[in-house]
Amino acid sequence: MIAIVDYNMGNLASVQNAFTKLGCETVVESDPSKFQDYEKLILPGVGAFGDAMEHLRERNMIEPLKEYASSGKYMLGICLGMQLLFESSEEFGENEGLGLIKGHVKAFDTSEFDEPLKVPHMGWNRMFTKEHPLFVNLDEEHYLYFVHTYHVTCSDKNDIIGQTNYGYEFTSAVAHDNIMGIQPHPEKSHENGLKILKNFINL
Repeated sequence: MIAIVDYNMGNLASVQNAFTKLGCETVVESDPSKFQDYEKLILPGVGAFGDAMEHLRERNMIEPLKEYASSGKYMLGICLGMQLLFESSEEFGENEGLGLIKGHVKAFDTSEFDEPLKVPHMGWNRMFTKEHPLFVNLDEEHYLYFVHTYHVTCSDKNDIIGQTNYGYEFTSAVAHDNIMGIQPHPEKSHENGLKILKNFINL
């Protein structure tokens, strides 16, 4: 069984509907004491990094998420949920993250462009991927749907499994052992997004 973590910061219905389309039953879980009962966890997220961490803190979810990660079971962060996997973010000041993947979350750097990049980065964009079980059977040129103003930077380049160009190349998918994250929204990315979620089910 897969649980979708409910900490009042995610578009839970659309994520759950995507799994339902794939014939996979999921549970929206708000009780951190039950996290270990599930085979896999989805950490979604929409909004600001600091607010999200505060919601996790208020609900006593931070340590249970870290314990789940150390158990070796698979966890997937989506959009803001991916960013929360990292050590820190500069969004609205310096904020500490879960620290499951080494690196930092930063704003898009628009300073070197004659015409500044429009942020948030919103819409369909291509992701260039490394060989990884999450990306089995994707179209050769796979476009996914993005909505974000900040992006991650990995301390260890080996954790990068996907990159996207928006003015410059940035990391859009990561994996460190059993912990994975994807910046675009697979639940909004039609067939390729559903393939990514199906691959996660099959891990």
